[in-house]
Amino acid sequence: MRRAFLIAALLCPGVAGAQDAQTLADITQEIAVLNTELQNLQRELSTTGGPSVNIQGTGALERIDAMEAELRRLTGATEELQNRINSVVSDGTNRLGDLRFRVCEIEPGCDFGDLGETPPLGGTATPPPARPAPVTDGASMAIGEQEDFDRAKEALDSGSFRSAADLFDTFTTTYTGGPLTGEAHFLRGQALAELGEDAGAARAYLNAFSGQPEGPRAADALLQLGLTLDTLGQTADACATLGEVPGRFPGTSQALEAQTARTTLSCQ
Repeated sequence: MRRAFLIAALLCPGVAGAQDAQTLADITQEIAVLNTELQNLQRELSTTGGPSVNIQGTGALERIDAMEAELRRLTGATEELQNRINSVVSDGTNRLGDLRFRVCEIEPGCDFGDLGETPPLGGTATPPPARPAPVTDGASMAIGEQEDFDRAKEALDSGSFRSAADLFDTFTTTYTGGPLTGEAHFLRGQALAELGEDAGAARAYLNAFSGQPEGPRAADALLQLGLTLDTLGQTADACATLGEVPGRFPGTSQALEAQTARTTLSCQ
């Protein structure tokens, strides 16, 4: 191709110049198209205003359900946008590679072997380091999980509540979704309650319940969440939360305690 181009340049320099001009115009046009696509993508990534989910005026559990539903919606939207971004990046990168090849064809002294691989459109992003998955021995519990839990439990039993809270926090972060995670959230709530950190305790109880709503600590976590909300002065939310205990766990001691607490709080 380059040989034919050189022959045309020698025989018909005006024609060759026109071909150069046309080629450069095409490249300029394609670059403009790529810039437009990038601008459209940037507009998609820009915020359109404040969050639209309305979680006011409902009970604590209703707000939790609303937040979980909104999280699922946002996750789906994020995945859809990510697929579109990947498509734009892949297509744009291929087109940039073609442009580089065409520019090299008309650039004196350009060697195709020096072009190398075309970098992804938009540059390369360095992802955050992923947390290594716990190494398992084939059982349902990760290696070291029981030992770490027992260490935190020993601190709680010995009255070292700050140490226990910190150890359980590390445990739930390290073994997310493990068989002992719900219990760890609950016991962290107890440790924080002993420290007088009721807001943190309420969050821990909420994590214990929402992570395993049918788990062995679910009834205790929901009961303690309701009682802690009352301690925080959130009486209406406390009544709503305590009212969920008998319906979800009928006939249990936690249900009886929740009903007694509702009577004490004069819940409607």
